This record gives sequence, C-alpha cells and structure tokens, in this order.
Amino acid sequence: MFEARLTQGSLLKRVIDAIKDLLTEASWDCEQTGITLQAMDNSHVSLVYLNLRADGFDRYRCDRNLSMGMNMSNVAKILKCASDKDVITLKAQDDPDTLNFMFESANGEKVSDYEMKLMNLDQEHLGIPETEYACVVKMPSAEFRRICSDLVQFGESIVISCTKEGVKFSSAGDIGTGNIKLAQTANVDKEEEAVTIEMSEPVTLAFAGRYLMHFTKATALSPVVQLSLSHDIPLVVEYKIEDIGFVKYFLAPKIEDEDD
Repeated sequence: MFEARLTQGSLLKRVIDAIKDLLTEASWDCEQTGITLQAMDNSHVSLVYLNLRADGFDRYRCDRNLSMGMNMSNVAKILKCASDKDVITLKAQDDPDTLNFMFESANGEKVSDYEMKLMNLDQEHLGIPETEYACVVKMPSAEFRRICSDLVQFGESIVISCTKEGVKFSSAGDIGTGNIKLAQTANVDKEEEAVTIEMSEPVTLAFAGRYLMHFTKATALSPVVQLSLSHDIPLVVEYKIEDIGFVKYFLAPKIEDEDD
C-alpha cells in the first residue's frame, strides 16, 4: 500500500507545473524515504531530477518500493480539478495499475476522487555523480526568470559568465545583443533577495535559452535558484521545495565556435 497526503495541495500542483512541459511521461519511484523522479526530456537534451522526502508529507506510507509510470499531462489535468486550498492524498496498491487522487476541501465538505491509469515505462536511471562545481550562483528565482525571458528574444543561446565581480548573462542574434550583469550583494538582509557567488575559477558557458525558460517554470516553488557551473559538464539549476525536497534540472552546455 502506498499513501501520501499533503495538506498544502497547491504544492503538488506547482511541482507538476514545473516539469510537465519538459516531460511527456516519467516514472515516480516511491520508497519508504520518499518519492523520486528522474527522466530525460523528450529531446534527450536535459534531465529532470525531483526529490520529495517522506517527512515533508503530512502522512506517508510506502510498504514496498513502487515505480509508477505516469503521463504528465494526464496528472496535470487531474490536479487542475483540485483547488489550491484542497488537501491532496495519493493512494495506490502494492502492484498498482492505477493511482488514486483524493481532493478534500479545507472545511471537509467536499471530497473529489479520481483514478488515473498508470503506464509501463522502461526508463533507465542515470547515476548523477556528486560534483564539485567551479562556480555556484544563488540568486532570486524571479530575477533569473526575468533575465531568461528578456534574453531569449535576442538569440537561441544564453551565455552565462561567472567571475569574482559577478555573473553576466548575455545573448546575441539578428536584432543585436543583450547583456545583463548582476554584482554580488554586499550586505544581505534577506537571503532570498541576495546574489551570492562561490567560485574557484571563472566560467563562461553557453546554453539553449528555451530549456532555461522551461526550467524557470519552477520559480513558483522557491524564491531562490542555485546555478552550478563547471567547464565541460552540465549546468545544474536547482530549486529547493519548501520543507519537502528539491527539483534539479541538468543541461549540457552548447559547444560554440571560439569566435562567437
């Protein structure tokens, strides 16, 4: 038997919104310690890694390890039926072919019940090695979303340059170029408004702007985003999910000519 209950049901809706445009389908791996999801996007360019810890749920039970294959747009359709204040409970049997969603209104007067067919997905898990990154930038997530949406209008690639002075985002295309520089915040009153940089060496890498835009769908999950960069390995864009876990997006850098 698997059961997971979230009083703050809107959190699950935001989690699905953050990944449904990148992933058509994915397996939710449920264990005693919590729920994880790891899947490549449809084009096999980026990787999504989601972790929701058992202790972040109001009630959590998982008698045996389950892997539940789901169509993400179907999950989103069902969660659309829940209001933001509903309590959401997910339930499945030990060898499930369906997942049950129960939405309870805050006052307990309305209970909705939906059942979704599961899929058999053959997805391999990629080992994600622990890596020391040359540069780790923490910044307000809304600022990162704004920068990506501004620069993606100029060109397909967004170049991220990290130095001791700060972090620079730039893009170039037919209409011209755009550059946005953020200096490190000198004095930090609120951590979620600060720009901080930990760096062992300067890094400049180019990434596909449309994927960065997909990642910023997770802005609603966290006020802070963390960008981890090193030469020749994928960028990690991480959003902590309040008191329950995180979502990480991995994106390989674009290989550009030296002249670009």
